[in-house]
Amino acid sequence: MSNNNHGGTGHFWIQRVTAVALIPLTLWFCFSLARMPSMNHEHLSAWLQSPLNATLMIIVVAVGLYHAKLGLQVIIEDYIADRGKRMLSILAVTLVCGLFAVLGVVSVLKISLGA
Repeated sequence: MSNNNHGGTGHFWIQRVTAVALIPLTLWFCFSLARMPSMNHEHLSAWLQSPLNATLMIIVVAVGLYHAKLGLQVIIEDYIADRGKRMLSILAVTLVCGLFAVLGVVSVLKISLGA
């Protein structure tokens, strides 16, 4: 959150950029899964062992969670009037989204590297 009158502009554009980036990423993800012979652990693991698929999956996780964090922050800023509660809520959302991003990236790497 910025102290100037234009602080929301950057946030607005970053949220739009992440939304646009998620369109082809989501299409790739859905079509990739639809082409799989089955959704069992063996096929999903083999799919994630492709460097391209693992890289794109990490991008999906990171961009998706960052986009979610931005959207939740806007909702919190709009609907929580108390400054202290608002800041605490934004911090909590940021930490939870960051935790899930790290967990997602580590999980993709673990599977893609055959661990």
